[in-house]
Amino acid sequence: MSDAVCPDDFTSSREDAPALTTLELTLVILALACGGFGIGTGEFAIMGLLPDVARTFDVSTPVAGYVISAYALGVVVGAPLIAIAGAKAARRNLLLILMGVFAIGNLASAFAPTFWSFTTLRFLTGLPHGAYFGVSALVAASLVPAHRRARAVGYVMLGLTVATLAGTPVMALFGQYLNWRVMFLSVGIIGALTVLLIFLYLPRDKAPEGATVMRELVAFTHPQVLLTLTLAATGFGGMFSIFSYIASTATEVAHMPVSMIPVILILFGVGMNVGNVVGSKLADMSLMGTIGGMLVFNIAVMTLFGLTASSPVMLCTSVFLIGCTFAAGPAVQTRLMDVAADGQTLAAASMHSAFNVANALGAWLGGLVIAYGYGYAATGYVGAVLSFIGLFVFAASWSLDRKARA
Repeated sequence: MSDAVCPDDFTSSREDAPALTTLELTLVILALACGGFGIGTGEFAIMGLLPDVARTFDVSTPVAGYVISAYALGVVVGAPLIAIAGAKAARRNLLLILMGVFAIGNLASAFAPTFWSFTTLRFLTGLPHGAYFGVSALVAASLVPAHRRARAVGYVMLGLTVATLAGTPVMALFGQYLNWRVMFLSVGIIGALTVLLIFLYLPRDKAPEGATVMRELVAFTHPQVLLTLTLAATGFGGMFSIFSYIASTATEVAHMPVSMIPVILILFGVGMNVGNVVGSKLADMSLMGTIGGMLVFNIAVMTLFGLTASSPVMLCTSVFLIGCTFAAGPAVQTRLMDVAADGQTLAAASMHSAFNVANALGAWLGGLVIAYGYGYAATGYVGAVLSFIGLFVFAASWSLDRKARA
């Protein structure tokens, strides 16, 4: 990065907006990524603590799984609604409110007295998730030159990917040896820390000029926005169709010991971080090339998983490569900002609604092929098919672009 970076649209409403030094820009990105780390940890660590939650509230583990569904539903519902409601708000203020709600929701979750109050709190805590990532991506991209936008978005998402590698296993360990409530208490503290960092380091701004709810909604109907969201909902689904059942695939298909499951999860987390860093750099060189190339990569890797899941070495290799498919994340987020015109806040936030639709769709289809007797390895073929559908949607979007340029 250069020694000074001039903010773009984020502070364009102020003629006297100062340039940000490299240190100041780094502190802003770290503040935004800290929130991503807290969100990622809170979302994924609970998956390893469901039996403990079930014992605390005297319910079955499948019933305890409702808290995961409740959070995901909160993300899907909250992202567009909050983006519309906050269309006229200054982005700094909106981020402070979103992370404040997230922090309070997690702290309250740590002290929930009943299972249904806990489930309700998880839904409410999920509401700011998508809007936070969407607005953070817009802010980060607006603070750097155009040719570094995807990398700035990738740095914000690095908080989420680092959470899968470090935050989730550490918090799950604390939860198992102390109490699952400790995990939510810790995530709430991370959320509060993020509020403080954003308050200290993110420059004040004004609401986007001319922003209205109607402009956000009308822009959301653009074909390219809908195509990109559909691409995200299908293209990412393959990752979840495999990852949702990876523990059973490892033990029942590859006949690996249960003690190897944490190693497999770490490999997946390392892959996500590698993919995020490499993918964001590739996206700055060729945005559409990165998206299309990663969808082809998805098809190849997930097919390989289906063919070789019985081999422990190949399963571990495939899991790492499947984690790398997250390389498309910064590219798709940046693509949404490009095609959303006046509805950037709504489109950027809805990216994470699409991501959670991919989560639900992939897990459901993966469970379906298992239930029909095709085995756990068949989840790889489900992932390949979903990625192929995503590639078809990408082709339609690319063709529409070419016609528009012509």
